[in-house]
Amino acid sequence: MERTQQQRKWQTPFFSIWTGQQLSLIGSSVAQFALVWWLTKTTGSATVLATGTLISLLPGVFLGPFVGALVDRWNRRKVMIVADSAIALVSAWLAYLFWTGAIHVGHVYVIMLARAIGGTFHWPAMQASTSLMVPEKHLSRVAGLNQTMQGALSIASPPLGALLLGILPLHAIMGIDVGTAAFAIAPLFFILIPQPQRRAEAAAAEGGKPSVWADVREGLSYIWHWPGVLAVMCMAAVVNFFLWPAFSLVPILVTKHFGGGALQLGWMNSAWGVGLVLGGLVLSVWGGFRRRIVTSMMGLIGLGLGILLVGLTPATAFWLGAGGLFFATLMMAICNGPIQALFQTVVPPEMQARFFTVIGSMSAAMAPLGMAVAGPVADALGVRVWYVMGGVVCILMGIGAFFVPPIMHLEDSRHAHAVVEGERPVADSVNASAPE
Repeated sequence: MERTQQQRKWQTPFFSIWTGQQLSLIGSSVAQFALVWWLTKTTGSATVLATGTLISLLPGVFLGPFVGALVDRWNRRKVMIVADSAIALVSAWLAYLFWTGAIHVGHVYVIMLARAIGGTFHWPAMQASTSLMVPEKHLSRVAGLNQTMQGALSIASPPLGALLLGILPLHAIMGIDVGTAAFAIAPLFFILIPQPQRRAEAAAAEGGKPSVWADVREGLSYIWHWPGVLAVMCMAAVVNFFLWPAFSLVPILVTKHFGGGALQLGWMNSAWGVGLVLGGLVLSVWGGFRRRIVTSMMGLIGLGLGILLVGLTPATAFWLGAGGLFFATLMMAICNGPIQALFQTVVPPEMQARFFTVIGSMSAAMAPLGMAVAGPVADALGVRVWYVMGGVVCILMGIGAFFVPPIMHLEDSRHAHAVVEGERPVADSVNASAPE
């Protein structure tokens, strides 16, 4: 009876935290837009912008596995409080620098690095906490909501940031980021986040405590020796290798292929965002097929078809290309949400932070690598070639996965302690004591 009551009451604590996090993301997205605009207006240098992007990616690439090991050791609620508070503090410092007129490009780089490090800690802690707070059958719907918010932010942040830049000074916009961070931090002081039985504590009780490096190696070994998970992660890396550049090359596609301008680029960006929002909404309502891997692979095939359509669209059919991009991002939400929920289901709670940071590191590493290859390919063969290549690769991988048993049976190989038939109990295999 108590377990059933816990399951029925998960919505209030989880969505109290989730809503605060989304409000904070709005403030962060607007602040990020303002910072990029300030760098653009102040320096006019593509190198400066590229350096800022690289600084934002590097912590996730190089620190991810170590951060995951630490998050799996520590109290995840405290990790999120400290990470969010640190990001808010550096934003407040940046607001002060803008207010006093002492700001320069080096300060912005430092802030971007600090915010990226904070995000590297926060993201795996939130992902690992979600699987312990949300019943298993609702994880895909929650993932769909996350995809919806990502799309909504991509649509709303640029015009909202531009509007605020027109009426507020930069220090006030950074102040908004600090204020919205308070909405993310406050619920964490009062709401229980169940904790898994931490391996380090168990080992310490037996007289020995493994090192952080031992935890990192354990996480990597765990992934390496699970063929289905390793295969899906490699697929995700290949998809990111092609899709990061594909979305980054949209301005070139619009200007050089379709002969369009800012208006056409705006329509393409809107198609991208609306597709992601609609795909997330569809997933949050529908929940996907009973077997999440089937939903995800169908989404991957649809994603490939959309990207391929963009690449094959003739120069005179701009709206067909925009429709292809819309369909691609709609299916991207259908692909990403279920696979995230699947990992939250099959990976043991005490291993999830390490697992998700390895995924994040691989994804972040694909961005600069993909761009380094895509740029010369697009210059030599035309920008559409990259979309055709990416679309074909996604379609072939999605179809091929149905013939790979370790991938299709991922949900059958879940760990016994991570699953209860029907619906995951909120506090199963976790320490559900009061917040520390």
